[in-house]
Parts: sequence; structure tokens; C-alpha cells
Amino acid sequence: MNIESVMPNSASGALQQKPAENTPAEAMNSFKDVLNDAVTNVNKASLHSDEMTTKLATGETDNLHEVMVAAEKSSVMLQTTVEVRNKVIEAYQEIMRMQV
Repeated sequence: MNIESVMPNSASGALQQKPAENTPAEAMNSFKDVLNDAVTNVNKASLHSDEMTTKLATGETDNLHEVMVAAEKSSVMLQTTVEVRNKVIEAYQEIMRMQV
């Protein structure tokens, strides 16, 4: 099976391009922005789940399915974030153990 046949033309072209050279400060800011966006999205999902649960408890909504989907989505996003954090810490600790 040819992997490129599954990918859109723009994506396959992007993979073949040489990555742009970034300074360490630019790379750090880019990484910081990605992490900040991820944590913000997890927080929004958690707040939405709390809001849906409150609406269900007060009788404003009777759609249990939507409430459960919002709760599970929030839970999965939080678990993923925690696992990514654990991997980053593990990688940092491994780098710190390396001898120069």
C-alpha cells in the first residue's frame, strides 16, 4: 500500500519540504504556544462538562447522552494531557542523566 496515496496532496508536499530554520527562542515560543493552547482546550472541555452536568442536575436539559459525551471528552483530554506531561518529564529526566 502506498502511504502517499492516502494523504492529501498538500500534506504530502509539506512532508517533503525542508523544515524552516528556527532560532532556539522561536522554537521555545512555538512549543510554549502549543502547550498553552492544549491546556486551554482541556480547561474549556472541563468547564463545558461542568456546565452540562449542572444543567442536567437543575433540569435545564434532559439529554443525558450529551452530558455523558461531554464528561468523557473532558476526561480523555485530561488523561491525554497528563500522559504527555509524564512523557515530557521522563524525557527531561533521561536527558539530565546523560553524561557529557
